[in-house]
Amino acid sequence: MLLELSSGLVAIENQRVVATIFVTPHGADVATINMVIVDEAMRGRGIGRRIMQAALEIVGTRECRLVATAEGLPLYQSLGFERTGEIAQHQGPLRACIAAGAVDRATSADFDHIVALDRLAYGADRTALLQALFHTGRLAVLRKTDGLRGYAALRAFGRGELCGPVVAETAADAQDLLSFLFAARPGVFMRVDTGAETGLAPFLLEHGLAHVGGGIAMRRAASPAPSNISSVHTFALASQALG
Repeated sequence: MLLELSSGLVAIENQRVVATIFVTPHGADVATINMVIVDEAMRGRGIGRRIMQAALEIVGTRECRLVATAEGLPLYQSLGFERTGEIAQHQGPLRACIAAGAVDRATSADFDHIVALDRLAYGADRTALLQALFHTGRLAVLRKTDGLRGYAALRAFGRGELCGPVVAETAADAQDLLSFLFAARPGVFMRVDTGAETGLAPFLLEHGLAHVGGGIAMRRAASPAPSNISSVHTFALASQALG
């Protein structure tokens, strides 16, 4: 999926790949940089900086986002990225969970509403990503009397499954969405990447997902904040790579 959604670059020495990077555009306004990997034996030679600079040429004038490791932080700061928050990675075998009643499975009729909600929360058009998630994963929606007020996605990932994005108005609504998707997956190895400020950690810990690390959210050439504050927020990422 990442290959289909992104442009990738590699650094090659002596016919061997020694570094990789991906740029994933989200519409015309935002892109994420991810899969920044340099062969351990080649570090200290400026390859990471050179491949980042090549990726930033692809990004162009878009706002650029990434999730950094502590080791990569100095490089990204030197290239104009600023810290915006902390990402907490939670994972583990899911404990039994009871589904919330106001949530049900998304249908094709919900897709445009999901895209609109995601744009409000994320600040960019992620239609291509959401189409991929709709066709390869499972999406749930939270319905209220005034319409669709949140969504969450579940898909295969790594050694198990990953839940995200999760977009909702409140942490309680986000927990209802997660509960619906978790309820059918007891014992499955699950991963959720969430902002440290979302307040989801106690819920995730309660359901068996231990805090195992995370990263540093960063932005470069950030767009001005909209004057109207969005009513919905991102409570879990599609992944640390995709935002």
